[in-house]
Amino acid sequence: MPRRKKPHAPPATLGELRASGYQSRSLRDEIRANLSERIAAGDELFPGILGYETTTIPEIENALMSGQDMIILGERGQAKSRMVRAITGLLDERVPVIKGSEINDDPCAPISRAGIDLVTEQGDDTPVEWLAREDRYGEKLATPDITMAELLGDVDPIKVAEGRYLSDELTIHYGLIPRTNRGVFCINELPDLPERIQVGLFNLMEERDIQIKGYRVRMPLDILIVGTANPEDYTNRGRIITPLKDRYGAQVRTHYPERINDELKIAEQERSHYDASEERVHVPPYMAEVIGEITSLARRSPEVNQRSGVSVRMTIANLETARASALRRALRLKEEMASIRVSDMSGLIASTRGKLELETIEEGRENDVVEDLIKRAVLEVFDRNFHSDELDGVVASFDPGTTVEAGQDLPSDEYVNAASRVIGLGPVLRRLEADDKPHEVASAVEFVLEGLHLNRRLNRDSAGGRVTYREKQRPRSLREGMDIRLEDLGFDVNDVPGADPGDDPGPPRRRRRPRDSE
Repeated sequence: MPRRKKPHAPPATLGELRASGYQSRSLRDEIRANLSERIAAGDELFPGILGYETTTIPEIENALMSGQDMIILGERGQAKSRMVRAITGLLDERVPVIKGSEINDDPCAPISRAGIDLVTEQGDDTPVEWLAREDRYGEKLATPDITMAELLGDVDPIKVAEGRYLSDELTIHYGLIPRTNRGVFCINELPDLPERIQVGLFNLMEERDIQIKGYRVRMPLDILIVGTANPEDYTNRGRIITPLKDRYGAQVRTHYPERINDELKIAEQERSHYDASEERVHVPPYMAEVIGEITSLARRSPEVNQRSGVSVRMTIANLETARASALRRALRLKEEMASIRVSDMSGLIASTRGKLELETIEEGRENDVVEDLIKRAVLEVFDRNFHSDELDGVVASFDPGTTVEAGQDLPSDEYVNAASRVIGLGPVLRRLEADDKPHEVASAVEFVLEGLHLNRRLNRDSAGGRVTYREKQRPRSLREGMDIRLEDLGFDVNDVPGADPGDDPGPPRRRRRPRDSE
């Protein structure tokens, strides 16, 4: 039996690395080359990032092609951190480093004192290990209590206790930024970084050398520094000082999805997925559109603080909540399938309430605002699907004795029976692609009837967690209302001076009340 060949092992020493023909290149050259190759091949550069194809992503590509550090500026929930992490996908799959190096020294060009000494002593026998691209990323959330030691480094007292002199560079314990050498480092919420710490980054950003506890450590760090910030932070919590901002080559702006379809794709991608129940819950396209429209309306509502923003996380949470409500109903009613209904939207109050910052501080106002957003979203989506006069036949079917009951706990078969009693509803359901499955019929019936109610074509009564749709009563004319109490009001329609008995008496006249003197 032939012996299986062992996979080719990567070089393990500096000598083997040189013999393999390896050529060192800088981080920016590496990113630029890989980015150019992927653009030319038409590959997706930032997987999972939707809605930025013609806006934010081209700006990031230009900054990377230019080798610039950048600030990504945007409101909460706009995928800033995810885009920064995605930059590591443009790095080589793995790169060689000196084994045991604290700052990922390149074996062919070490920059730390420990790395230089090791290569000088061992030469081609210097041990080499390989660093994966995902290990070349570091980040730090800026907080007011952050120190220079965390970012750049400090003197290690243990090394001093072992007998090293304070003047020895080997006593330094490097911080997060030097330890991400030859990689990407992100400072999240950059305006929260104290100004004295921002000043400490000047040399790092421009000259690429750092100073630790009085040591002037000249290390040409090969690192891409990215900062993220929320525009609101510039005035409320802090600011990026001008000299530091000037050292960033590019400032990239993000935004919320410009189209509801993009919002819904993001929500479907990011929501929690449970294999056991995925196939049991159906989300009709019009109900998904309602969920996306709620967020879209909130971003334009004068009741909501627009400086704070309305995150895509609200759409994600609302989609999860609506699916959970539908599944809960299916379990309780012993139904195999469930579709999201308009009646499930009441459950979105809990998942929406904490994600909106209102302009008013009135107690309990959140529920009213959310309920209004839900109603307006249903109305908007209904009006995009139907013209009100298209459903005249459905409205006409609601004679004084016809009613349709709806509710979150109502079985789907009840809606099928109701649909058969309402003339003209069949073609409408087929238009919504909901004419053959009971759970889809239930969702479509609720959507159509609620849309007609919001258009003031039907009346709706609520009681005990259920609603009843009925005929919209025709308002009585003014004359009808007056004829009820003519005598009480002092009118006499038959006593009109100069009129023949057969003539139209015209508008009733009011009798003059006699004066006291008369």
